[in-house]
This record gives sequence, structure tokens and C-alpha cells, in this order.
Amino acid sequence: MDEISALTEQQQELSDLLASLDDDDWRLSSRCEGWSVADVVLHLAQTNEMAIGSAQGRFTEALTVLTSGVEAAGNVDDGADVMVRHQRGAPPAQVRARWQQSADELRAALDAADPHERVDWVAGRLTVRTLATTRLAETWIHTGDVADALGTVLVPAERLRHIARLAWRTLPYAFTRAGRALHGPVAFELEGPFGSEWTFRPDDVSVTTIRGDGVELCQVAARRIDPGATGLEGDGPDAASVLELVRTYA
Repeated sequence: MDEISALTEQQQELSDLLASLDDDDWRLSSRCEGWSVADVVLHLAQTNEMAIGSAQGRFTEALTVLTSGVEAAGNVDDGADVMVRHQRGAPPAQVRARWQQSADELRAALDAADPHERVDWVAGRLTVRTLATTRLAETWIHTGDVADALGTVLVPAERLRHIARLAWRTLPYAFTRAGRALHGPVAFELEGPFGSEWTFRPDDVSVTTIRGDGVELCQVAARRIDPGATGLEGDGPDAASVLELVRTYA
């Protein structure tokens, strides 16, 4: 399954969750501190709109539209919160429709783009293929946030392999963002939800290896579970730091 197909599946899982919500459900608190279910879905719509602009070569324009009248923020996380606060309050049906439209338009924009073309994004320039994976990762994270608010348990899917690979590939970015340096290449030896092997190895000999459950690795990278609460293990000079810093979002 390619990245866009995986994203489509993930969007459908969220769409199915949203279809049965009443107005009270939209007001429930999510796992995102200070955000309701409606806020989470609004955030996804906003970031989808940014990604559409990125895939179409007009990221700056899309970002300018979304941040018009919004106070400056010190970092990406604060910026997301400011944008949500600026636009929250729309009726649930409108929020849902905005997200669904953004999801549909994003898939169309990704399909129309060259997967190897490099485009602008929050964390810098990346390929369209990687952009699709970042949207998969964030949509999965926030689908879980909505499900948690509703008391719904989601069944992990094989598509999460793309998210685990993204976490592995972006380790240099995660370390740089934290002002830290890797001692050398890192390998992941993970098990997928149905017993499949999710193994990611660098071209050079790895000095650090992380092993364990692939879904738990994705949850750690999403900052939804502490690595100490998982069965993930590692050896090598960067094992503890990898589990501390790994992430799948800007």
C-alpha cells in the first residue's frame, strides 16, 4: 500500500468516527490539552489546507490565508493552538464539512503531484511522498485523540508501517530540533500489529538499534505514550535519546 492509499484509509477511519457524533460529542475534551473534539478536527482541516497549498506549490500563500489576523507564535505547537483559537466556534456540521472537503482536496492534490518533487512544509522542504506520510501520521494521531474522547478503541492497521518508517527517517531532524547530535546510524527492528516485520536499517552499519512493538513506537513518536510505559528496548549510545526525541510531526 502506498502513502496516499494509506492516508485515504486513515481519513476514512476518522470520517466513520465523526459520522455518528452529536453536538455534545463534539464538545468533549480530547487528549490534546485545552482542545475539544471539534478543535482537533478544525486543526486537521487547517493543516490539510496548508498541505494542499504545499502540494500545489503555494504553501506560503496558504499559510498567509490561515494566519491572517493571528498573533505570532514562538513555535509550531503554539502556532497551531493560536490558529485553532482564532477559528474555533463554528457549528459541528460546518467543522466536519470543512475537514471532509480538505481531506478530499488533499488526496486530489497529492495524486496530481510528482511524488518525488520537493515542496515547502512547516519543517522545511520535503518530497510530496513524505508530505503524504506526514499527513497520514498526523491524521492517525488525531483520530486517536477523537477516539479516546469517545471511549472508542481503534484497531491498529498495517498502514502504520509508513508512520514508523517516517519516525526512523526523521531522527536527524528530531535530534537537530532538540540541539542534540546522533553518535551514528540507527536501526529499527519492530513488529507490526499482525506479526509482520517492520525493519528499517541504514546503509551504514548502525550503532544503535531500537526493538519492540511497531504501534508502540508510533505512539511514542506521536507523544501519546511515554517510552517507559512500553516494551520498546534499545542498545547503543543513542537508545535512550532516540526514544526520548523520536517524533512524526513538525
